[in-house]
Amino acid sequence: MNLSNLKPANGSTKTKKRIGRGAGSGLGGTSTRGHKGAKSRSGYSKKIGFEGGQMPLQRRVPKFGFKNINRVEYRAINLDVIQKMAEANGLDKIGLNDFIEAGFISPKQLVKILGNGALTAKVEVQAHAFSKTSIAAIEAAGGNAVKL
Repeated sequence: MNLSNLKPANGSTKTKKRIGRGAGSGLGGTSTRGHKGAKSRSGYSKKIGFEGGQMPLQRRVPKFGFKNINRVEYRAINLDVIQKMAEANGLDKIGLNDFIEAGFISPKQLVKILGNGALTAKVEVQAHAFSKTSIAAIEAAGGNAVKL
């Protein structure tokens, strides 16, 4: 075998249908396009969403809501999770890297600490945002909340 005698496997290729090459070919005349109508003409391209003259879906369905481009989305982490992390790892300082390693967030996500659960460990917590109840609970346990 060499480059001069390579060919595709049997049945893997088909010959192109040569339409519009006269009546004798069997594919002349209307060239497989049927009779008349927009689809038989050259230059025809169906508009996106066109449903044959029926009112298209994107016009039948009403407009709804909006997306606020200024929205800042935080990943919520509760105090009971911080308590478990402090107990399990013996940490006195918990930051973003600890949350990433624990699998709670991905590196690009923002974190907000919420006040659900009890916190007894004296911990310094670093996050992008805190609720008032979480700050109160962290400081009551002897730690402090550091905004990034």
